[in-house]
Amino acid sequence: MHLGSAIAGVLVILGVLLDAFESVVLPRRVQRTFRLSNWFYRRSWRRWASVARHIRSAARREAFLGYFGPLSLLVLLGLWAMGLILGFALLQYGAGEHMASGNQPITFGLLLYHSGETFYTLGYGDVTPNSSLSRALSVVEAGMGFAFLAVVIGYLPTIYSAFSGREIEISLLDARAGSPPTAFELLARFGKARSQIALDGILRDWERWAAQLLESHLSYPPLGFFRSQHNNQSWLGTLTAMLDTTSLIIAGIDGVNSDQAKLTFAMARHAMVDLAQVANARFDPQTLDRLPESQSVRLRQLLLERGLELRDGEEAASKLQSLRAMYEPYAQALANNLLITLPPWMHAEKKRDNWQAGPWDRAIQAKGLATLGQAKHDRHRADDHF
Repeated sequence: MHLGSAIAGVLVILGVLLDAFESVVLPRRVQRTFRLSNWFYRRSWRRWASVARHIRSAARREAFLGYFGPLSLLVLLGLWAMGLILGFALLQYGAGEHMASGNQPITFGLLLYHSGETFYTLGYGDVTPNSSLSRALSVVEAGMGFAFLAVVIGYLPTIYSAFSGREIEISLLDARAGSPPTAFELLARFGKARSQIALDGILRDWERWAAQLLESHLSYPPLGFFRSQHNNQSWLGTLTAMLDTTSLIIAGIDGVNSDQAKLTFAMARHAMVDLAQVANARFDPQTLDRLPESQSVRLRQLLLERGLELRDGEEAASKLQSLRAMYEPYAQALANNLLITLPPWMHAEKKRDNWQAGPWDRAIQAKGLATLGQAKHDRHRADDHF
């Protein structure tokens, strides 16, 4: 009996099962130093992102990055399966000469093949167990193969259900805060309504969305790599825009109550900090200021034109700066790590929302102008006739 192989097999199987349990079943963040899934994602994402940085077209780069999340999930499931197959092959090898296969010599490669066909319950019968121990191992491995299939069937729909819930709320913000969403657009569209009920309702919805985002991304960290359907949308950009908006409200806007904004800011900041740790984001003191003084003055002027006056003075400015310092370093670190572009506080020029854009718009507009021109020409001819 090869004791070393048997011990290695037990360690491999236990390691894979523990990692799968923590990734799929355990609904909380695991802070252990080494995890197989974390090791896999850190190294594979680093190489994938390095390739993406060489793609000049933003649209193509986003499309390339969009493949990583779903593809890495399938590869991870494959690694778990191969780890279990290898572990049981080591156990069979460690149990000694106990397999019968006609006149073929029993090698580790043959045991690996037998382990694979047992795990996937193929049962060709060309390699058969020849002892009580090997039969017991084969039965356990076959049962584990069924369990693995059940995990795959249950895991993927859960992941995509969480992704769908995340993206629905992001899409709803399109008509409320622009594409990509900005603090200025949200305040300009809802900050000066007759009643603050609409703005508070949006902030309340996004307080709950931030809580759901935190729960789903802590339970299923691969979701952080799933990109949104539109290139100018992302979960990180949306979270940042909500923090920008609530920061302005808390710092002080005349006529706008900040009670709900404080609650939304607290939940969104909690999500930002925890998810930065999950993604292994690193603090960078050299990051650029997202709201330099010149843009801050312009933001104040544009909001004033929309009937929203930011409170002036050293106290208000210091409060806004303190609020920004609580989340912007985490947001920028996450953006650098995940190759996501953070939204500005306001757009340099007017941009159409995603719902306003369509592939036929130019053709329809051109046809409409041509029809209008033809109608005017016909009317002039009719006037000349009379």
